[in-house]
Amino acid sequence: MRRNKMRVTGAVAVSAVLALGAVSCSDDDGGSGGDGVTIGFMGDLTGENSGLVVPPYQGAQLAIEQYNATNPKVKITLKKYDSQGKPEQATTLVQGAIKQDKIVGLIGPAFSGESQSVNPILNEAKVPSVTPSATQITLAEKGWTYWHRVVADDAVQSAGAGEFLANAGVKKLFTVSDNQDYGKGLADAVGKAVQAKGAQIKSDAVDDKAADYSSTVNQINQFKPDAVYFGGYYAVAGRLFKQLREGGYKGKMMSGDGSLAAGLIEGAGQQNAQGALLSCGCLIDAAGKTNEKAKKFAADYKAKFGSEVAIYSTEGFDAATAFIEALKAGKTKAEDINGFLKTLSFDGVGKPIKFDEHGELAAQDIFIYEVKGNTLPLLGNSKEAKVA
Repeated sequence: MRRNKMRVTGAVAVSAVLALGAVSCSDDDGGSGGDGVTIGFMGDLTGENSGLVVPPYQGAQLAIEQYNATNPKVKITLKKYDSQGKPEQATTLVQGAIKQDKIVGLIGPAFSGESQSVNPILNEAKVPSVTPSATQITLAEKGWTYWHRVVADDAVQSAGAGEFLANAGVKKLFTVSDNQDYGKGLADAVGKAVQAKGAQIKSDAVDDKAADYSSTVNQINQFKPDAVYFGGYYAVAGRLFKQLREGGYKGKMMSGDGSLAAGLIEGAGQQNAQGALLSCGCLIDAAGKTNEKAKKFAADYKAKFGSEVAIYSTEGFDAATAFIEALKAGKTKAEDINGFLKTLSFDGVGKPIKFDEHGELAAQDIFIYEVKGNTLPLLGNSKEAKVA
């Protein structure tokens, strides 16, 4: 995710509340005593964005607890750093993590804004990081040699969503954005991707603080598109989708990872939201339909935390596993771990984990979700997902 401020509601927030008990437990996940290393997790764990960050923290916690339970020679202490998504707070925390806590690696930061502030410090200290959820394109262009992510960036999401819409037979697409950097960039890129496949494109922007989008709805109905793609966050997407359906629009509606939350359904109304499509570089596979690892992870996660896997929980697990694989290979010092990450290759819960020379995930999969009832189940990989 790219935005630092985002209101969390509905089932996502409920998941976060249920998870706070686990988050407030001791930072020592079996790593104290004997040989051990400390790995940090940084993100908004208690603030307004915690619904997006508690799931990857829980995923990381589960991976590390399972590893420590094997009684390895080198155990891991998972230390959490609650930045509340604020870059200035994250900067202070990471300095303590490096100097006082002697972390050998960091899972996170969760958001792109804090990543911009934290990673120069990590890079200078030669401490590797693996973020489960920071998607801003420019993070990979900074020349940080200790930075990695296990999620595709916004450019890849745009291409994946565009390919999916083209494969779904969309010949006329209307793109709408909230006119903010993330939303406009995503909507524009999706439009270009579909246009390259021969589709007609029209676009408009809405005010994310406004409540009436009738002007945009009228333009859409006049254009009669096969699909509408919204770039932005679920609060605006919910209002737009509600007004589209109430205004008589019958075609497909789609948005990106910023709308992948129960708040979308609440905002649009359950009936209006039915069939809405969402794209994300994250895998949320509560049913375990993609592979056996995902099935086991979903079952273990629910048994541990009492809730279904959620946004970026899979990526948190895979990010932690990247560090675990380094320890298994005998790499216990930060620089040695970073060197190992450059050669790392394993099948993660949701996708192959292998980093390119810039720290980007080599396998950049995008997944599609579809609103059904009051849920957001996985439809499939963007290259293969089918919609009626």
